[in-house]
Amino acid sequence: MAHIIVVGNEKGGAGKSTVSMHVATALARLGYRVGVLDLDLRQRTFGRFMTNRRATCEREGVDLPTPSYHELPNIEASALAPGENLYDRRLSQAVAELEPQVDFIVIDCPGSHTRLSQVAHTLADTLVTPLNDSFVDFDLLAHVSPDTDTVLGPSVYSEMVWNARQLRAQAGLKPIDWVVVRNRLGAQAMINKEKMAAALDNLARRIGFRVAPGFNERVIFRELFPRGLTLLDLRDVGVVGQMNISNVAARQELRDLVKALNLPGVNVTF
Repeated sequence: MAHIIVVGNEKGGAGKSTVSMHVATALARLGYRVGVLDLDLRQRTFGRFMTNRRATCEREGVDLPTPSYHELPNIEASALAPGENLYDRRLSQAVAELEPQVDFIVIDCPGSHTRLSQVAHTLADTLVTPLNDSFVDFDLLAHVSPDTDTVLGPSVYSEMVWNARQLRAQAGLKPIDWVVVRNRLGAQAMINKEKMAAALDNLARRIGFRVAPGFNERVIFRELFPRGLTLLDLRDVGVVGQMNISNVAARQELRDLVKALNLPGVNVTF
């Protein structure tokens, strides 16, 4: 069966689609068959990225390793069983159609609580939760005492993940490997950065996730979006000579992230 990677949290602007695009493209470049689902049916950031990528390949005459993007199928209400949820059926059918064809399925969730996102979390073999290095975003995972910075208890998103874990356990499925990714880290060593690291380490032990390095605040992670490219594609489109120190560092950050996910059978060679 395909290994399902769900990228999600319930807050916008944390870099979910950026992480999804780079991880899926990296796996495709490593030779794996990768299927992609975008559950943000309104914004469709990942869907737009794939449209841009196909257009670039056609325009520039290049054949870039590319994930296979799939829309959720349309289901007629008459085809639903009594009491069956339409969104549950659309997602389960999409995954069932993809699984025989691919090694990995990457699911990009919206930055809000939706039925699709909730169900996707129960399907996750690996759950990746990007988090800006801020206590505003940390509040999504847990509530913190304003006086002592101690963790008072889990927040709504952590409770949703807990429920997803319970459902998987009841179904006899293997546990979710939950990875919280610290995104948009500042270059300087600041007190807030140290406090965030300590708080995440404390919470990780309490509710069971791993902390992985994410992406620093670099333009390269966003500026290639209109062309549907990532920094791993630069050599193929003839701009390798323009690589600067920041781009090289960004490549290392992506390498470190994919390694930290510890995906089955993946040997990171880029």
